[in-house]
Amino acid sequence: MTSILLHACCAPCSTYVVNCLQEQRLEVSAFWYNPNVHPFREHQRRLEAMEALAQATDLPLIIDPGYDMLQYFQAVIGHESARCPDCYRLRLSRTAEVAHQRGFDAFTTTLLISPHQKHELIRELGEGLGRKWGVEFYYQDFRPGFREGHRLSRELGLYHQGYCGCVYSEWERYGKVKI
Repeated sequence: MTSILLHACCAPCSTYVVNCLQEQRLEVSAFWYNPNVHPFREHQRRLEAMEALAQATDLPLIIDPGYDMLQYFQAVIGHESARCPDCYRLRLSRTAEVAHQRGFDAFTTTLLISPHQKHELIRELGEGLGRKWGVEFYYQDFRPGFREGHRLSRELGLYHQGYCGCVYSEWERYGKVKI
């Protein structure tokens, strides 16, 4: 394996993961597809931070055109308290598809740096989607670099968001409710 497509949830989570993969001599390209991030202005602000990181580090960045907000809501409506698996599936599926279409050897995600995400579920979904699309899912537990990644992104002056991304996580964080 030499080339890897990295689903990038945000710039702060990407900094450490990109460095780590590059240190393993992998050709890393980032992929932006996050229809879960709301509101739209927040999506755009995070995308701008990702573009700034890509420019500052000469990281190839593929941006999925459009904003599939409706696809995200259709996946989670009615079971919002169990939304994360559907959100993972949506984003990893598109990443695996693009990795296959563009000839990457493997794909992975920056979600694997977060201590708040469900790693075993992400791994299971990624491996299944990898088999479906004929592209290896690369699993690595990047959580030990979580704080380092945020430190690096602050040094670069990148925007740091205050919630995971979806409107439900924003509500949970700022409304102090649990769905």
